[in-house]
Amino acid sequence: MLRDVTTSRAASRPRRAGDPTARGDTAVLARVGYFRALPPGRLARLARRCRVRALAAGETLFEEGAPCAGLFVVAAGRIEIGQTSLRGREQVLRTEGPGATLSEGPLFDGGGYIASAVALEQSRVLLLPRADVIALCREHPDVALALLESLARRVRGFASIVSDLAFHSVKERVARYLQSAAAGERALDLDLTQTQLAARLGTVRELVARALAQLERAGAIERSGKRIAIRDHARLEALALGE
Repeated sequence: MLRDVTTSRAASRPRRAGDPTARGDTAVLARVGYFRALPPGRLARLARRCRVRALAAGETLFEEGAPCAGLFVVAAGRIEIGQTSLRGREQVLRTEGPGATLSEGPLFDGGGYIASAVALEQSRVLLLPRADVIALCREHPDVALALLESLARRVRGFASIVSDLAFHSVKERVARYLQSAAAGERALDLDLTQTQLAARLGTVRELVARALAQLERAGAIERSGKRIAIRDHARLEALALGE
């Protein structure tokens, strides 16, 4: 059974002033946008209140529906946030790296996590308990406002995902992904399997394979293993727009 961050005794103990790991975690918290205005002493106290979790690749940080323990801050590594249907279909919502925060929504509404979080590689994550975050917001209204701004950006991001799923075909979504990943270059190495790409685009592997074949037949791309050459950027853009 996976250890839960809230039940690990070693991770739960508050750390003393001068603890070198706490000093390093102060620097981690300083990277979080809504903590940057805090004075160094206040950041240091927050760092000592944090619980720490080391994750191996593939290890779960928290599961959808579980009670929210507090605010997570990624100190190192990459964490993937996603949902899985009862039939096993996955939807990746986002991937976060160092300095990113997780679980703001359930932190304030009192509900469970809206998705699950899994480490994509060896990672280190800080947990600032919910009571400390609430107290901080009451003490520093500017932190509360910055948190609201962050939540608003997340809502916009989720709205974009919903829009893609509702109004764009799988072929359009795949074309948009390749267009973004290529970033204007003539070729890219697709570092995801078709199953992983399907999870990010809200579909299944078979439809991703079909869409890639359609884009190739349309003359927009050419495939060689994981290497994808962009033969016609204008054509790829038109297909991404559904033309």
